[in-house]
Amino acid sequence: MAKNKNGYKEPKATWKKDFQRNWIVYLFFLPILVIQIIFHYIPMFGIVMAFENFQVAKGFFGSPFVGLQNFKELFFNPEFPNAIKNTVIIGLLKATIGFIAPIIFAFLLSLLRSKKYKRTVQTLSYLPNFVAAVIVAAILREFVAKDGPITLLFHTIFGTENMNLLASTKEPVFKLIYLFMGIWQSIGWGSIMYVSAIATVSGDLHEAAAIDGATRLQRLFKITLPCILPTIVMMMVLNVGLCFSVGFDSILLLYMPSTYSVADCVYTYTYRYAFGGAAPNYGLSSASGLFQSVIATILLVGSNSLSRKMVGSSLF
Repeated sequence: MAKNKNGYKEPKATWKKDFQRNWIVYLFFLPILVIQIIFHYIPMFGIVMAFENFQVAKGFFGSPFVGLQNFKELFFNPEFPNAIKNTVIIGLLKATIGFIAPIIFAFLLSLLRSKKYKRTVQTLSYLPNFVAAVIVAAILREFVAKDGPITLLFHTIFGTENMNLLASTKEPVFKLIYLFMGIWQSIGWGSIMYVSAIATVSGDLHEAAAIDGATRLQRLFKITLPCILPTIVMMMVLNVGLCFSVGFDSILLLYMPSTYSVADCVYTYTYRYAFGGAAPNYGLSSASGLFQSVIATILLVGSNSLSRKMVGSSLF
């Protein structure tokens, strides 16, 4: 129980009393709750499709139950291990290089002295996030095509073969191109959280360190980095949970049949086998989605527990 100004303990308000006192707040929250239930919780019933030979005409209750057959079809396909391997590699690249890039960008922005130049750079870095993936992929295709600017640059400097880089089956060409596309498109938008966290760091700490002779770089690592560590940990936990969910749309726009061995991920593999035939296989698609959701949940809970033990900060 909380103590009032006179030192007496006051009974904790019950939910009913809190609702009577703040009913307008609950009223504002109601639309959000309804949206969450309609668009996030009710669709979870579709998980049953993973265990059925689902047919639209027969619905959830009329479609034949097949047990784990969809999972067997998913896992025992010869191409599935390769899709898992590519997904893990791309996920690790996103969870390391792709995660660190916005942090470094935010640190570099904090070192800029000119506020006008800083705002200009921030604005320009946000713009790619609003460009559709189709357009970004189309532009990138031209840049890495045979005789494209990037291809010719690598050919001139490193003596590489003048060919369409997206058609290369060598590791890790396709994965690095995909990673570059993701970083270019999201580095500015992904740095917003870190820029905001850096802005909350007390200026008195920097002034005191500057008086003691600390350089800007030393202040960055000794003051700024420790102060924003909880934000970094929170974003890291979220990124680890999502690292298995690689960008389906970007890969689908960039890869081709000749590069399935190095570019095919679980999402694109499922898409090809579930919807590439004459009749869509909703059961296989649902089984794949359920499998990835379970893996993502394990990664999220595991990374959250690990961060709590190692740095004493966690998402939940």
